[in-house]
Amino acid sequence: MTIPALELNDGTSIPQLGYGVFKVPPAETERAVSEALELGYRHIDTAAIYGNEEGVGAAIAASGISRDELFITTKLWNDRHHDEEPRAAIAESLEKLGLEKVDLYLVHWPTPAKDDYVHAFAKLIELRGAGLTRSIGVSNFLVPHLERVVDETGVTPAVNQIELHPAYQQRDVVAWSDDHGIRTEAWGPLGQGKYDLFGTPAVADAAAAHDVTPAQAVLRWHLQKGIIVFPKSVRAERLRENLDVFGFTLTDDEVAAIDALDPLDGSGRVGSHPDEVN
Repeated sequence: MTIPALELNDGTSIPQLGYGVFKVPPAETERAVSEALELGYRHIDTAAIYGNEEGVGAAIAASGISRDELFITTKLWNDRHHDEEPRAAIAESLEKLGLEKVDLYLVHWPTPAKDDYVHAFAKLIELRGAGLTRSIGVSNFLVPHLERVVDETGVTPAVNQIELHPAYQQRDVVAWSDDHGIRTEAWGPLGQGKYDLFGTPAVADAAAAHDVTPAQAVLRWHLQKGIIVFPKSVRAERLRENLDVFGFTLTDDEVAAIDALDPLDGSGRVGSHPDEVN
């Protein structure tokens, strides 16, 4: 099985489906990531604040997989935006991961009340130039944040990782990103179980029509919309199921029905608002 890769605006490419370790307990991370790698995952998404970079690194080291076959993302936490802290932060992450460089380094949140995200991204540009990361991007950025970063640094992020699932599609952010060559990644692609996504007729009917699970139908919806997705699980059977989404294609009507699940008033958000995380 080959996972499709998408080209980023800096000429590198990223596997469209990966494995996210948000809230995976540190003690379970090495096992979970090892199982994911054995199943065929090659894109792992972690972050300094998750506290499990060491487990990711241990799994990578034990896997025997060539480094150039892997795509590893980590993120700069909110209290490391200032001065030269981004360089110190990535050095700490690389040590924990056991890597010389990551494939993607993201500003985790814009923290607008501190007004230091442009400086943080400018430092990421330097880190890329120093060879500590292949690509740079942002996470949880809204259109005004993206506009400032591009206008003030002259560099367009390769990726914006945002909360995105059928009830909260952030169409304005995705459209702006598409127009400017920024790839969108979805965190919480299945709504984090915080609403009855799988019980909606749009999802249940699509799953039944293709003899797949509701989760597989939703992941396929993301993929067909060009979104990069990395569902999280610590169960091997679910890891396997989440990877098995390339043998069917949703119809245009099925995609449109899932699209229609977003109330468009912002009420579908299940995570924090980027303007309120500081």
